Amino acid sequence: MNNPFIAVALFSVLCTITNPAFAEDEKTQEIVVSATRLETPTREVGSSVTVITGDQIEKMQKTSVVEVLKTVPAVDVNQSGGPGAAASVFIRGAKSEHTLVIIDGVEMNDPTTPGRTFNFAHLSVDDIERIEILRGPQSTLYGSDAIGGVINIITKRGGGSPLGSASIEGGSYESYRGAAGASGGSSWMRYSAGFSHWNTNGISAASESDGNTERDEYANTTVYGTLGLTPKDNFDLDFTLRFIDADSNGDIGAGAGSDDPNFLTTSQQLLFRTQGRLYLFDDIWEQTAGFSLTNHDLTSRNDADDLDPGTPDTFLRSSYEGRVLKFDWQNNFFIHDTNTATFGIETEQDRGESRYYEDTGSEWGPYTNDFENRTARTTGYYLQDQIRLWGSWFTTVGVRFDDHERFGTETTYRFATAYLVDRTGTKIKASYGTGFKAPTLIQLYSFWGNEGLDPEESTGWDFGVEQTLFENKASAGVSYFYNEIENLIDFAGWSYSNVGRAAIKGVELFGSARPAEPLEIRFGYTYTNAKDTASSEELIRRARHKFTFDLDCGFLEKANIHVGVVYIGERDDLVFDPITYASERVRLDGYVTVNPAVSYQVTEVVQMFFRVDNLFDRNYEAISGYGTPGISAYGGLKFNFKGM
Repeated sequence: MNNPFIAVALFSVLCTITNPAFAEDEKTQEIVVSATRLETPTREVGSSVTVITGDQIEKMQKTSVVEVLKTVPAVDVNQSGGPGAAASVFIRGAKSEHTLVIIDGVEMNDPTTPGRTFNFAHLSVDDIERIEILRGPQSTLYGSDAIGGVINIITKRGGGSPLGSASIEGGSYESYRGAAGASGGSSWMRYSAGFSHWNTNGISAASESDGNTERDEYANTTVYGTLGLTPKDNFDLDFTLRFIDADSNGDIGAGAGSDDPNFLTTSQQLLFRTQGRLYLFDDIWEQTAGFSLTNHDLTSRNDADDLDPGTPDTFLRSSYEGRVLKFDWQNNFFIHDTNTATFGIETEQDRGESRYYEDTGSEWGPYTNDFENRTARTTGYYLQDQIRLWGSWFTTVGVRFDDHERFGTETTYRFATAYLVDRTGTKIKASYGTGFKAPTLIQLYSFWGNEGLDPEESTGWDFGVEQTLFENKASAGVSYFYNEIENLIDFAGWSYSNVGRAAIKGVELFGSARPAEPLEIRFGYTYTNAKDTASSEELIRRARHKFTFDLDCGFLEKANIHVGVVYIGERDDLVFDPITYASERVRLDGYVTVNPAVSYQVTEVVQMFFRVDNLFDRNYEAISGYGTPGISAYGGLKFNFKGM
């Protein structure tokens, strides 16, 4: 059966027929943190947010956050090759640098990239409790970089009886992966720690359809840990650490003749955070103070392209080092059941430097570009008020002032509201907000920098309706969104300038259902119209149409089958001509991938699992000229230990 949609539909019907009883228990009320910076039930949130739980990730059997985000509506994920290749994320059509990425309260965006983006290529799903994808301008709570939205990743805290786990996995492209972890705790202490190692021979980063056949290997080692202490009932202290060490081979670009067996990138990322939380006056005043450190390329990131027969005229050495230091203090005042006020102060410093040397054998000699150690500090003050009226109307208003040492002060604000009609199970929601993005270190101070740049600014709003059905066993929703971005910074002539403006609008549809006790279905559709308002051309790599579908079906009380479908529509891209130094616009075909996974609990301790990616072996390109994996299969064992 070659039609993936028919195959998935037949499987859904079969699963429902074999499990006809309706689910009896309602789902636990979902909690989201990113929308208000404190735990809030999703029913009270007027913002558009998607939550992917750790249980859902485990059933999908995804190993990287990149693969998880591909299943999320309104999120475009582009990767320049297979595992380990640079991966970027677009939320609601905004640029990749307009997405702020946070892990356990630590900002992960890299100050040594031109747009201060985060490379998702090396981020595994180890120890993740949930991922929150918050859409729309969010600068009021999060400052710069959140014009398009926020991806907030929360890891497991540990607690209770000691638990241990270990897993081994192998499969296509000579891949293998091993992981182990432990967690537990008591009334005054909790912990979680572990590590994973992944190695694969991979695929050619440059597309094989252009004659590139050399596989690009990838290796990733991740170590993580959290420790929480509660010395007093009204005070707790937390520490978080995550270290990623990755080596990835790559190619010199896209197109014919791009294979390069010596192109190697070594990447290291470190995040650390410590924070204390104190409750005063019978828990009316909650304050959290924290310090966080993000270090990209703790030693260095080196691209080593030695001379070889395939690329005899290329010799490259480069290194990049970036660091973000941040102090934050947040105060929540639980004034009344109907009102919670939040006030916070944050100050952070970006620091970055790089070295670049390239010799192509040209008569012009080698090219060097060193970016000396530069810093930029931003201090922000934010105020928010959450209002709850009659148990059905929930409104959040906020304002923020950011002071950047270079361009001065920026003010942003946001309003979000949700109204519930409990009798009909209807939720009406809307939000309106502004955002900004500060010029990056590279844009300000590099050889092509411009210290006269203004920040990028945005104004966005959305409106939607959500409906629960069949006594909360099913739900559906629709939202319309609009975001206008001004002063876009781009490379023009010989320097960065404020030359762009974009208008983005679209529609999001979603639905979920539990027609039978072991069966759960989720789907999403997004229409995105993202254009440059000056040229009226579509923004590249944003698909107008995206459809996602996920199905989980349990059977025999010990097994689970997951089927995931992702459809990405046609979109524009640019192809660079190294001879003319010009870029040509091309149209990439749409594609659909089907990714089934099955697991079986053999004993209380041992679980078997197996998955297939790209079941129907679709040949496609996410970025023009770069390869993507064909059909591939993986399987392994997982061991869970209690009372260690």
